[in-house]
Amino acid sequence: MKNLNIEFEFLKSALATDSLINSNVAIQSWLKSMNENANTRVEQIPLDKLRQWSIEPDTGSVVHDSGKFFSIEGIKVETNWSNLTQWEQPIINQPEIGYLGILVQRRNGVLHFLMQGKIEPGNVNVVQISPTLQATKSNYTQVHKGRRPLFLEYFNGEKKVRVLLDQLQSEQGARFLRKRNRNIIAELPENESIDLPENFMWVTLGQLKQLIKYDNLVNMDTRTVISGIPFGSFSTNILSFFLALNHNSQINGRLLNSALNNEVYLNSFEQIISWITGLKSRYDLKVTPKPLKSMSDWRFDGNSINHKEGKYFSVIGVNVEIGNREVVSWDQPMITPAQEGLIAFIVKEIQGVYHFLAQAKLESGNFDVIELAPTVQCLTGNYRTGFNEYSVMFIDDVLQARPENVWYSALQSEEGGRFFKEQNRNLIVEVKDDFPIEVPEKYCWMTLNQLSSFIVFNNYLNIAARSLISAICF
Repeated sequence: MKNLNIEFEFLKSALATDSLINSNVAIQSWLKSMNENANTRVEQIPLDKLRQWSIEPDTGSVVHDSGKFFSIEGIKVETNWSNLTQWEQPIINQPEIGYLGILVQRRNGVLHFLMQGKIEPGNVNVVQISPTLQATKSNYTQVHKGRRPLFLEYFNGEKKVRVLLDQLQSEQGARFLRKRNRNIIAELPENESIDLPENFMWVTLGQLKQLIKYDNLVNMDTRTVISGIPFGSFSTNILSFFLALNHNSQINGRLLNSALNNEVYLNSFEQIISWITGLKSRYDLKVTPKPLKSMSDWRFDGNSINHKEGKYFSVIGVNVEIGNREVVSWDQPMITPAQEGLIAFIVKEIQGVYHFLAQAKLESGNFDVIELAPTVQCLTGNYRTGFNEYSVMFIDDVLQARPENVWYSALQSEEGGRFFKEQNRNLIVEVKDDFPIEVPEKYCWMTLNQLSSFIVFNNYLNIAARSLISAICF
């Protein structure tokens, strides 16, 4: 099967918003049952009381006794990106590449995705829809001495499968130090059957995208994997065939056009590459270790590590019991936010095709200075009166948008294995003719087709941008 056929199979699945295999009603019942029967307990405890974790006396870093999993360390950041030229902060150091893997299989002629109902200690609503396999290297090598993750053999080479997508993608750049995961989709042959535990279910891509409309239901790991799915690039003279398949709203049809059209754009691919390269050449990002215990703006109060003014986030300890995990009880540090976050794409029709206003954003944990981010990405405390350290471009266009111009709005969680009850308001907002095409140097108009082309490459679109792209329905 050629790539074009794979893309068409993905597109068919994205357009299938219900299924005879598992109906939308059946999925809702499945989720309700799992939440009602969830056996979980998460209790905050002091960092220095965590089992199998310790605080290094010389640095104040929080480390696991095995030397694996992850650690909480301190860094100093120096940059010429903005008026804020240096700062210090705690950060998660997890120098491992984990698996975020989804199995797919043709059922009734349509690709279905094998999704897991998974409980993470930081989840807002207990059970969230997760990839088939979601495992760090420490987990799948069983450092914890627990059970081996289910379906690992389909992603680590033990079983022969057809790989449809395989990408290294970054995680939260402001919280992780150069962290990446392997996002992978593997196809199971049609004639192969597998036994499924009760917390796994087959769904179409269209059903999955419909579920992202709800608050905190589809986890971040699922969203990042499906954001990278290619749907193809086509000339305008054959787009009418694909658009005819779409019987949903006018907005969805326009988004499908933006996703598939490779002939109409404000900025060419080469111009966008030159814009990114110019910014990376002009601006610097220097990150050096800094002992947590010597940071002037951060303190360990005997219970948690937090900012002296209550800003940004805190590092807390939790004791966890989850009945259906490889290990049913453990302790760990987690990041908890000071405020809810806000991420938003502004979209505008340009030359008859919808363009997304992408932001070049520098974050302390980035691999290569900047990544492409949504138009707006901030903690709410960063734009509230009296809390500002910098102005947030285009914030008023997002917050003051008329209801009919808000195409998408939902609260979505950060990854519940590291972030405790952290969520962002996700928005896609349309602007009209009075919004200028000319934008500041750190912003660029891109079609959805162009954004999807950049996802293929490592470290171009950040996880916030990918989260929003995953929510786009056709």
